[in-house]
Amino acid sequence: MKLSDFIAQFLKSQGIEHVFGVSGGAIIHCVDSVARHPQLSYVCVQHEQAAGAAADAYSRTCGRVGTVMVTSGPGATNLTTSICNAYFDSIPMLCICGQVTTPRLRPNNKLRQKGFQETDIVSLFGSITKYAYRVMDPLEIKYQLQKALYIAQEGRPGPVALDIPDDLQRMDIDITKLKEFIPPMTPKLKDNAKDIQTLLSWVQSAKRPLVIFGAGVRIAGVIGPALDFIRQWGLPTVLTWGGKDIMPHDDPLNMGGLGVVGPRSGNFAAQNADLIIAIGTRLSQMVTGGKTILFAPHAKKVLVDIDPYELSKFTPNDFHLDLGIESDFPSFFQSLSKFTQGIDHFDRFAPWRAQIKTWERQYPVCSSEKHQLQDHVDGHVFVKTISKLSQPGDIFIADTGANISWTLQAIELKAGQRIFSAWNHTPMGYALSAAVGASLAGHHRVICLTGDGGLMMNIEELATIRRYHLDVKLFVFNNGGHAIQKQTIDTWLGSNYVGVDEKSGLSFPDFVKTAQAFHLPALRASNHGDLESVVNQALATPGPVMCDIIIDPNQKIEPMLKFGAGLEDLEPKLLPEEIARIMSISQCGQGSSVKTYART
Repeated sequence: MKLSDFIAQFLKSQGIEHVFGVSGGAIIHCVDSVARHPQLSYVCVQHEQAAGAAADAYSRTCGRVGTVMVTSGPGATNLTTSICNAYFDSIPMLCICGQVTTPRLRPNNKLRQKGFQETDIVSLFGSITKYAYRVMDPLEIKYQLQKALYIAQEGRPGPVALDIPDDLQRMDIDITKLKEFIPPMTPKLKDNAKDIQTLLSWVQSAKRPLVIFGAGVRIAGVIGPALDFIRQWGLPTVLTWGGKDIMPHDDPLNMGGLGVVGPRSGNFAAQNADLIIAIGTRLSQMVTGGKTILFAPHAKKVLVDIDPYELSKFTPNDFHLDLGIESDFPSFFQSLSKFTQGIDHFDRFAPWRAQIKTWERQYPVCSSEKHQLQDHVDGHVFVKTISKLSQPGDIFIADTGANISWTLQAIELKAGQRIFSAWNHTPMGYALSAAVGASLAGHHRVICLTGDGGLMMNIEELATIRRYHLDVKLFVFNNGGHAIQKQTIDTWLGSNYVGVDEKSGLSFPDFVKTAQAFHLPALRASNHGDLESVVNQALATPGPVMCDIIIDPNQKIEPMLKFGAGLEDLEPKLLPEEIARIMSISQCGQGSSVKTYART
């Protein structure tokens, strides 16, 4: 069998149905084999970075390993950003890269290049993959494919890459002589019984506990056990951006989010808590604040993670981790259930939950005054509107910058909805490319939310969603620039704008006309008067559509933390007396009320 045909056959045997990529001279045999296979689909995108983002989103949506094929040299290097996305977010992805023929490979690393478009991608990808390997023996192809897929999915998932020279791809191989990979024995799990008993004793003695769920809960497939745990104890729970879709907005235990862009209520809860239990989150500075030593000052802090390096990363400049539990999440929740069978403490923390909900009502992100604006659309009002008009089963994909902040601050997810982005690497332009993969992963409507700056990074993928007639509804937060950078420059550089809007160096097209040039239907909402009807029309349009949402160019991300402050002290600042009253909860009873003051 031709080696590239074997690769296609192997991918199908592993449940892979779609392969994303851009063709090129050093990968044409693999692409041809995939295209010829009756049960595989080769999805042609316009740029290799988009192929990687589509494969990444495919995996996030359906759980199967996202697979991408690209050519050598620039084809492979264009994948770098998307591999970073998958690596930092723990997404399994298989990258198959073409390489120059073996006689054209450089003989040593002192020679810069021998073959045309030769690049040493194994060295290049070594720090951003779980495994990167160049196949040099054709009889090793099955072994390496099996090994790569195993590594991509075992433990903490992530991307893997195989570099395959062009001459190997077109060789005939005797498949009866192929080497097999035998997975190693599963290592014996650590005995965490003592740590779990300690954790439960802290829960029993706590007055103001707070659980933080992150994306790892979904990645590990333990949403059910995780929710059983918090419901058994009635534990108020906040969700990181990556964990936003673990619980619907109206779940009584869902206390919203927390972090650098709030909301204030979740931050007040963390800063007044006496116990923090973090599961599926690495507690990055986006969650704890830039000055992490100020995070949850009154709380015992517990972090559960499969990665021991996440548990040992904290320095004296960070908060003190009181208990680190190294465990995979299925084993952790299974052990928890053994110690808590028959326990029901749901009502115990009702006053504390009520206090957090009171803060949520007192400090809304989207105030009633915002709905009265006339000249532009407010970003929060738009997100509230599309939340209301969306349907269960919809998948939201956000980009980065101000638009993702407004989205995660204001969105109200229904049961069965998803939302994701490239959470930790956050490149501009991810959302539209990811929408391609998410749409092909299942029968879902994809609502793609991007900024005007982000769309300019990968606007060519409008051709892809048109070519495949994908059910992607693209909404552009059009504020004429890079709002988050303008806000940062306002804070630190005296509003000396460079490269953040039309006046300072950027340039933008008419997005409605641009969409029409790609043969896509396009709409525009310029104010709140036509917002709901335009959004409704966009959502009801069959197939792909673009909707240009004209956002106030001066709208800032509010609330937002300025570096150096604790999570309770977001901008715009509250009066010091009000902050003092809120923080006094940690010295009072769990149901104490807080008097509110006017904001400065």
